[in-house]
Amino acid sequence: MKYISVPLDLEYRYSFIRRDGRITLSREAADPSAVFWRGKYYIFPSMSKGCYVSEDLSHWEFLSLKGLPFYDYAPDVCVHGEYLYLCASKRDAVCNFYRSKTFPEGEFEEIEGSFPFWDPNLFFDDDGKVYLFWGCSNLTPVYGVELDENTMRPKGEPAVLLEGRHRVIGYERLGEDHFFDPETSATLKMLKDKLSPMLKKPASELTKEDVMKTLPPEQQEVLKKILLDSPYMEGAWMTKYKGKYYLQYAAPGTEFNIYGDGVYVADSPLGPYTLAENAPYSYHPGGFITGAGHGSTFRGEGALWHTSTARISRTHFFERRLGLWKAGFDEDDELYCDQRFGDWVHAVEDAPFKAPRWMLLSYQKPCTVSSSPEDAKNITDENIRTLWQSAEQQGTVILDLEKVCTVHAVQLNFGDNFGSVSLPARGEEEMKAHGRYIDDEKFPLRWYLEYSEDGAQWQMWEDHRSAEDDRAHPLLVNEEGISLRYLRLTVTEMPYGQNACVSGIRVFGVSDCPAPAPANNVRLSLEEDGEGFFAEWQGNAVGYNVLWGHAPEKLYHCYQVLGTTTANVRALVKGRSCYVRIDAFGEGGVTEGETLCLVP
Repeated sequence: MKYISVPLDLEYRYSFIRRDGRITLSREAADPSAVFWRGKYYIFPSMSKGCYVSEDLSHWEFLSLKGLPFYDYAPDVCVHGEYLYLCASKRDAVCNFYRSKTFPEGEFEEIEGSFPFWDPNLFFDDDGKVYLFWGCSNLTPVYGVELDENTMRPKGEPAVLLEGRHRVIGYERLGEDHFFDPETSATLKMLKDKLSPMLKKPASELTKEDVMKTLPPEQQEVLKKILLDSPYMEGAWMTKYKGKYYLQYAAPGTEFNIYGDGVYVADSPLGPYTLAENAPYSYHPGGFITGAGHGSTFRGEGALWHTSTARISRTHFFERRLGLWKAGFDEDDELYCDQRFGDWVHAVEDAPFKAPRWMLLSYQKPCTVSSSPEDAKNITDENIRTLWQSAEQQGTVILDLEKVCTVHAVQLNFGDNFGSVSLPARGEEEMKAHGRYIDDEKFPLRWYLEYSEDGAQWQMWEDHRSAEDDRAHPLLVNEEGISLRYLRLTVTEMPYGQNACVSGIRVFGVSDCPAPAPANNVRLSLEEDGEGFFAEWQGNAVGYNVLWGHAPEKLYHCYQVLGTTTANVRALVKGRSCYVRIDAFGEGGVTEGETLCLVP
């Protein structure tokens, strides 16, 4: 068996970015475009200077590429005939197209474009026609246009395909859990960063009014519109199935936990489009790492998959990772994505919605650390945005499961928490040209993991002290299982010499605990505007999956919560009935709840 978890186990690239009058350093990979090409899987994410390649979806290697626009966001790839095509985003300059018959060994042929676009998706239909879909704004829609196959120039005027409807579609509302504060706007944050040196004030202390005062009246009006609560409509991706066109799109903003992908359906590529009954399509607002927007749906060897953007947004609001989930079409040709235990360990070969093979054993388990004990709880709180950082470059964590269990998998998660950093000389030219430098250098991340039943006799699980790779989220799997109570992680070297930094140790396996009691006294209340519901219940399980869907047998959506018995699900479509089920889970398994109906 091959296994995956989220974040995907990749070598994520570091970027130096000017922010708040200083240089920040963080990893970024987002907006993934994936294809199956000549027996291998390729994922092209933003800001990576290359792509990731795999034969089995489990083990990925980074492939550095040259001569392509990798400082342009949201690279799009697709396969047509003998060619692999690629394009990427520019707002104020013409975007070109690239294609290769011999990728990854050979070079790309460049086809001159004729207009700018952002978040592109190139689609070759079965009848030989070519279409481009694009858009990334809360002021403009998602567009589509037919292209000439040879020149890649438009054959007509762009058609408006999708526009934001956040007064009807709950999952398009901005903000954490769809509660919006204009001060959290990514656009406003970027403006504050740019204006900070001129105003001689830290960006964190600037207000919206400070920014407004620096702009001419016409730009003030534009900014006011941008800071409205209308969603960003972006990240288009087309999938064709049984003669129908499934146009996926991302909303409402990449920096929020509720960033997801919706889907519309049409009988022709340029519409008209109707919102799918099963919407959103990809949505992962809870769990260890949140967000599942701006992605791509691709078919490999027999199965359909969806890869998308997962959010950290701690060191920088564009600090992001990649997720991968099983997808498919049901008996009614409805497109779905399985994110029920969306960031747990899953076998690639398992069917969608199969119960987890191994349960989470590490939630809120005690950790003993070599220094900074006040933050030790962050290691097992199931939140990638919290950290434990050693006071020294090397550091040790001992995690106690509190009893002997059979452990099958451990996901280690290393964070970043740099103090002051300087731009290396090798990056000065690219920083001047692009406002950032994606570092070409590789800095190994070295550690070793031991285990013990009694805390006295230790055995080695994985020795990574001589490694040359830089994997921030390594997944270790032992299918037979290891009997242990304690895990000891020793970090010996972090990239750029930073002190040991851990954002999570997640342990999966089997314990002798019984399955939890079902959620009881479940109460559901529909929001007044009909775009969400509040759920509360009683129980003492480790966590709960709040499932919902438009039919009782189609509970495709999930909001996972831990340590609480309430949830705000604000992702409904106004006027549509909704079925809800709350499943309890713990170290002993999953207990399904009763399916209830919410009628608007």
